[in-house]
Amino acid sequence: MFEDERLIQKVALWVEKAENDLRNAGHTLRIKQRCPTDTVCFHAQQCVEKYLKALLVWREIEFPRAHDVAYLLKRLSTHDQPDLTPEECRQLTDYATVNRYPGDYPPITLQEARQAVKIARRVRKQVRARLPKQAQRLK
Repeated sequence: MFEDERLIQKVALWVEKAENDLRNAGHTLRIKQRCPTDTVCFHAQQCVEKYLKALLVWREIEFPRAHDVAYLLKRLSTHDQPDLTPEECRQLTDYATVNRYPGDYPPITLQEARQAVKIARRVRKQVRARLPKQAQRLK
């Protein structure tokens, strides 16, 4: 197997995991009342994180185990960075860390959860435009 094929396979694994997270967020969001919004936001964050990692793998840029969206974003060249504001990066990172555990913070609203999924879909679209088509084939 050629090196490019191995690299594409690695990227495809990250894409598959990102897609699963987005699918989970979207399906869970449909519950509406009594929707576990923290879970929706967690999966939206995971989708963004994994798409960023897919792009880092494709560009052969090392990265540590991290949930910090801003940190991962900064590892990419300016040209490769999807459009994420500092506030969106902070909020997404909180969804993967702070909001996953009991604490003294306001509950996540359904509107907030919808916005997190919208951000994840935006990042998905922008990152996929930079990845090889062979790594984006869905089952």
